[in-house]
Amino acid sequence: MDQIVNFKLNGRPVSVKTDGERELLWVLRADLGLTGTKYGCGQNQCGACTVIVNGEAVRSCRYPVKDVAGKEVLTIEGLARSGKLHPLQKAFVEHGAVQCGFCSPGMILNAYGLLLKNKTPSRAQIIESMDDNLCRCGCYPRIIDAIEAAAAEMKGGRAR
Repeated sequence: MDQIVNFKLNGRPVSVKTDGERELLWVLRADLGLTGTKYGCGQNQCGACTVIVNGEAVRSCRYPVKDVAGKEVLTIEGLARSGKLHPLQKAFVEHGAVQCGFCSPGMILNAYGLLLKNKTPSRAQIIESMDDNLCRCGCYPRIIDAIEAAAAEMKGGRAR
């Protein structure tokens, strides 16, 4: 049954009329035209569909849109500000962590969720946090390096 779901998307109020059980992924992609969030496995396993909901990284492929009512949702399209890439986006490019780019939005937003909670994660903490995000190109070392560099930049330090 359709319902109206109101939430904040990338800093702007949004209202959608849809089945509340519909996955957030499809509302973002099909209804709102934000195709940066990718469909990977559809089983909460690969991380390609990761978005931020109220500061938490969530898998949107299994997240009912009704659960974002009154919340803030951030997608890859909302991470850059005023035409300037976020430090994570910039680091992913600089470290070659975007080989094919399919997993990148989910990787970046999962890393963003980590850095919201822990501004100075160790390499082991980064690896643990990113463990469930899959990259078919095998860019894992570059992804980890990029996250370390972005964390250093975001806290005002020097990247390794």
